Amino acid sequence: MDLGTFRGITTLLIMIAFIGVVIWAYSKRRKKDFDEAANLPFADEEELHPRDDRHSNNDIKSRHDRGDRNT
Repeated sequence: MDLGTFRGITTLLIMIAFIGVVIWAYSKRRKKDFDEAANLPFADEEELHPRDDRHSNNDIKSRHDRGDRNT
């Protein structure tokens, strides 16, 4: 087997893998998952991290209250 045949077989295998990924990505079964992932940047922070009621807003101090002058 010479180098040209090896390169041809490698190219063919990579092309088959690429076509497989494209078919997987555009399949109808994956559409819901990809749509959900596409909307993640627009999700509210409270939906991603449930609020912990043990800590009230009174316990949280601002940067200015802690002495940070870089506001």
